[in-house]
Amino acid sequence: MKIAVVVPAFNEEKSIADVVNNINLIAKENNLQLDVVVVNDCSTDSTAEIISALNCIALYLPINLGIGGAVQTGFKYAFANDYDFAIQIDGDGQHPAEEIPELLKTAVDEQYDVLIGSRFISNQGFQSSAIRRFGINYFKNLIRLLVDVTINDNTSGYRVLGKKALEIVSEYYPDEYPEPEAIVMFSLLKLKIGEKAVTMKERQGGVSSIGKFASVYYMFKVSLAIVFTFTRIKNKSLILKK
Repeated sequence: MKIAVVVPAFNEEKSIADVVNNINLIAKENNLQLDVVVVNDCSTDSTAEIISALNCIALYLPINLGIGGAVQTGFKYAFANDYDFAIQIDGDGQHPAEEIPELLKTAVDEQYDVLIGSRFISNQGFQSSAIRRFGINYFKNLIRLLVDVTINDNTSGYRVLGKKALEIVSEYYPDEYPEPEAIVMFSLLKLKIGEKAVTMKERQGGVSSIGKFASVYYMFKVSLAIVFTFTRIKNKSLILKK
């Protein structure tokens, strides 16, 4: 298998070297044909200089696109270069590279198009704050209501995408807070989605894009985005059937 590990990075100077080095170490120990693709989202710290010296494919965005644009850049690279799988991993050190072999094995064995690493199945490791867990549970219920799919850790950015999913996201991927919205998109497009328990850590560096006071606004905004995605794809499907 040819695997790309896509690492979006914005001001991750404190953690990005360890993230890349740990991925490469796990790849070597498990004999995986793996390339780390770091997408520097126009960082203002020393992230760009650090990744230029690491064992990775470094992509440099000329302007800041946000998490969705950075991740899609990596997915576009993986699809254009015929990778079998792309694994999305955060650049802040929350997602342990040790989980990669089992995530890949599960994705292959169960033939998942999209496999999400979930901290809420075994409830081990860092579980996030109470207000974020409330939001994640809210999105779980909203997504289940719309597409009858239950994903417990729907905001998790630890994901494995196969070729079918890569073809889709290379054309369109939600931009600002993409993870819950993408689940709706994948479900409506009949991709096979699953979850696997992983043990996550607290972020090792950088600052979250969602502060405490922004959480309510975030929930409102993402709810609208999820409903919009659902409506747009459903309407497009009805038009194609006519």
